[in-house]
Amino acid sequence: MPDVTLQNDADPAPPAGPVLTALDGRSIVLVGMMGVGKSSVGRRLAVRLSIPFVDADSEIETAAKMTIPEIFARHGEPYFRSGEARVIARLLEGGPQVLATGGGAFMNADTRALIRQKGVSVWLHADLDVLLRRTSKRRSDRPLLQTDDPSETLRALLAEREPVYALADLTVQSRDVPHEAIVADVMTALAAYLKVAVSSIQQASA
Repeated sequence: MPDVTLQNDADPAPPAGPVLTALDGRSIVLVGMMGVGKSSVGRRLAVRLSIPFVDADSEIETAAKMTIPEIFARHGEPYFRSGEARVIARLLEGGPQVLATGGGAFMNADTRALIRQKGVSVWLHADLDVLLRRTSKRRSDRPLLQTDDPSETLRALLAEREPVYALADLTVQSRDVPHEAIVADVMTALAAYLKVAVSSIQQASA
């Protein structure tokens, strides 16, 4: 399946209508490391497309009646990952939607297969220095960074996960620009991936 990598601040995003039609009921699934902006970008992308936004981590907390740090503390990471896979499988039955997933969700091969079947995956990629800056503000909310050296832990996680994230259908660079610029990049990447006809875009813009 082709990959589309995009970072373009100049071109306007295509209109939502043709992109939504081409999705044909599938979900847009945002994957990537903690701190890349999956929730912030996802909410704005959902508004642009007039479809629901769903945050998998929030759904997990609702189902468990615990916060994610509490789940990790009481039951450990394997328990959390098992529940995460079940919740995402359930959520994928509800497209079209924009679904933001936790940083480790895409590492599960069964979850990746379901996302490929029922959605279009978008890897929001960010450089390490951007991630270090962003995650330093909320480390208490991130169980995997509760270590003696959070920066080195993040570096190791990034090295482990990036080759798997690269299996996503699309790659869009997350960087320190307004979130709407990233949304525009995602929209343009989606249009290219879904082969939205130029004539459709021009007609919708007229």
